[in-house]
Amino acid sequence: MVETVKKAAAAGETLDISGKVGEVIEDIMYKMIFGRPSNSEDDNLNLKLLIKEISRLAGAFNLSDFVPCLAPLDLQLKKVSKILDKFMEKIIDEHEQAAGSNPEEQKPHRIFVHVMVSLLDKPMNPHEKEQDFIIDKTNIKAIMLDMISGALETSAIAIEWALSELLRHPRVMFGLQQELKIVVGRSRMVEESDLPPLTYLAMVVKESLRLHPIGPLLIPHKSMEDIMIDGYFIPKKSRIIVNTWSIGRDPDVWSNNAEEFFPERFIDSNIDLRGQDFQLIPFGSGRRGCPGMQLGLITIRLVSAQLVHCFDWELPVELDMSEKFGLSMPRANPFLVKATYRYLIIECKINRKKRI
Repeated sequence: MVETVKKAAAAGETLDISGKVGEVIEDIMYKMIFGRPSNSEDDNLNLKLLIKEISRLAGAFNLSDFVPCLAPLDLQLKKVSKILDKFMEKIIDEHEQAAGSNPEEQKPHRIFVHVMVSLLDKPMNPHEKEQDFIIDKTNIKAIMLDMISGALETSAIAIEWALSELLRHPRVMFGLQQELKIVVGRSRMVEESDLPPLTYLAMVVKESLRLHPIGPLLIPHKSMEDIMIDGYFIPKKSRIIVNTWSIGRDPDVWSNNAEEFFPERFIDSNIDLRGQDFQLIPFGSGRRGCPGMQLGLITIRLVSAQLVHCFDWELPVELDMSEKFGLSMPRANPFLVKATYRYLIIECKINRKKRI
């Protein structure tokens, strides 16, 4: 991605950074889950667009949510789901065949689908006396879909919003670049091992997720049993929707500047993103919290830091901060920017030394 942005910067081109960030996240997840690049010619399928369409359809108003007997009439979602199911089936079959052709020469499991295929037709809990639940292809496809849908769009959305806020607040952008200069230096790119001491970066990501949670209403939950809360009776199986977007902007929680992007509010604060502090729960909380939180945070911090460290950014047009509502909340319009590479002088010095 850095090389692509460098070329655009050298040519003075305007970039749709939304698309570029989406491509790098897609490539990371493809290699991690499927063991292949996202532009593989064998797929003939734009998985990212398919996941976006499922997210849009699932988040849109549908009568079947309130009248379940109408669910079979939701033909759009059924059609998209069928295409995705065929893709997953093909991936599993390919890895099954590869594992069966050379069982003695199998390498250690390095990608997610290898691990899942190795568990096919095995009990979920081998220590139970009665093996009632056996892992089949349907389970594997569901788990892989959770992994993909939970990572492809969400991390890209979080990075887009973080960069949007940084471009709107040059003071914060400068502060983050200074921290990166001190911790990483100007002679190399950011690595994952650099992330722990980047405290201002962590505050920027927290503040961005506070104002722009990836899932504004989280994933719907339901109550397990009848319960009384503050004098209100909540019956068993009630649908529970958490408005984390509203919580993040509540002035009673975040003071009168709740609508302002101000990362310094987290200085000397113990509030984290792991669901222990209910005023900031972009990943949910408890056993039903997001299982990919740690991977997501590393990806968001690393990609954001890389883009801020390697480039200076400017807006060719006024930045539109409109949101597009759905299960997730991406930007409503493309994120168009111009980049200037920050390492050109350093590269020239290195090249001169080599010639000498």
